[in-house]
Amino acid sequence: MSVFRTKPVEQSIEDAEGGEHRLRRSLSALDLTVFGVGVIVGTGIFVLTGVAARNTAGPAVAISFVVAGVVCALAALCYAEFAATVPVAGSAYTYAYATIGEFPAWIIGWDLMLELALGAAVVASGWSGYFASLLKNFGVYLPPSIAGDEAVFNIPAALIVILLTGVLVAGIKMSARFNGAMVAVKLAVVLLVIIAGLFFVKGANYRPFIPPAQAMPATEGMKAPLIQVLFGVQPVAYGVFGVFTAAALVFFAYIGFDVVATAAEETRRPQRDLPIGIIASLVVCTILYVAVSLVVVGMQHYSELSASAPLADAFRAVGQPWMATVISIGAIAGLTTVVMILMLGQSRVLFAMCRDNLLPRSLARVHPTFRTPYRITIIIGAVTALLAALIPLSAIAELVNIGTLFAFVIVAVAVVILRRTRPDLPRSFRTPLVPLVPILSVLASAYLMLNLPVETWIRFFVWMAIGAAVYFLYGHRRSRVATTAPGEAVLGR
Repeated sequence: MSVFRTKPVEQSIEDAEGGEHRLRRSLSALDLTVFGVGVIVGTGIFVLTGVAARNTAGPAVAISFVVAGVVCALAALCYAEFAATVPVAGSAYTYAYATIGEFPAWIIGWDLMLELALGAAVVASGWSGYFASLLKNFGVYLPPSIAGDEAVFNIPAALIVILLTGVLVAGIKMSARFNGAMVAVKLAVVLLVIIAGLFFVKGANYRPFIPPAQAMPATEGMKAPLIQVLFGVQPVAYGVFGVFTAAALVFFAYIGFDVVATAAEETRRPQRDLPIGIIASLVVCTILYVAVSLVVVGMQHYSELSASAPLADAFRAVGQPWMATVISIGAIAGLTTVVMILMLGQSRVLFAMCRDNLLPRSLARVHPTFRTPYRITIIIGAVTALLAALIPLSAIAELVNIGTLFAFVIVAVAVVILRRTRPDLPRSFRTPLVPLVPILSVLASAYLMLNLPVETWIRFFVWMAIGAAVYFLYGHRRSRVATTAPGEAVLGR
């Protein structure tokens, strides 16, 4: 079937290496690792620790972070093989095009908009809240109509997106330097939280490390988890099952490591550096998450932790309110890099789709000086700024999560397919224990998806249906694979 025609890996690599759509290769393994840390460490480390410990895991939330890190590691191993074998912009979209076919590739590209563009807008709104809170510490009060959750037009959120759009247009190296500076600030704050918090840890707060299990009230209606609706599985707080329930929650603190793969065309030695960047950033962040969670539950009993600002309130509880300001600064730095790198990833995915004619090819124009896809970047910046400024996004933020997990499933399946269809391709990094690791990645991602509410699944299917309509009305007939003569450059399957 024509909708399952594939694009040869060689053609994808050739597109990346020449012509008017070539990007500048200037990133190192360290740059990629810092990008990964920059996009992973955001509000999760400052918020989810308290929520998961207080409601579902107790002090064992540290184990929940390890479990979630292992789930992400399974997906990261699959991403690493693809990134080294097909070092081309587009990430999961490009991998699906080379293995499963054009329509699945389009769907995964459309799906990535949920993770990247919508995610950037959600985080920008959160950035505005932290920014307004920080200003209050200095006696500056922004009207609630222009900043925070109830804003009519969220000006700080729109302004930070516009500023970061300019940084992204100015070049990948400029973006890497800015990201590095912001990551240094937030890592300094995180390390300060860990070191300072150790002086206030009480051993009694760790007992019992895994509190006795207790059933949680079943959620009814559209907000009920899909796993509860389908199988009657009722969520459990605490105990061993509570630790895994918390893992499904804190997993979302890891979202973003896959964005590293979208910078493949701008990496100097992609076959070597991309696997290092993906896996190293995940390892660093897992260690930081575990350390912070152990400190915060040691400072304050898990049942007393704050749901909105657990770290800041834990320091207030031990007579150190000044740390709240420091933590706000770290959160602002953290969210700044998350917004920028999500927008970077979105621009590279759409760049690859435009280059394949599935979207207007003229949008893939590369700036003659900065060597960035400036047209797409500016459009994404404008749309993200409007979303962040005008729409209350908290209700649909879980779409970001389901979009990410769906991408994990596709990449894991694609690794197995490409191993069978193209065993001849050079692979500088190979996912171990194939097909076991990809199968475990699919099962783990599917389990986490089942824990999302029914309403999230409905919105996801509606978004996918809209994407399918756009493909058949526009991309299906204009695709480069469809319009290139057989044997000329791209072969259909």
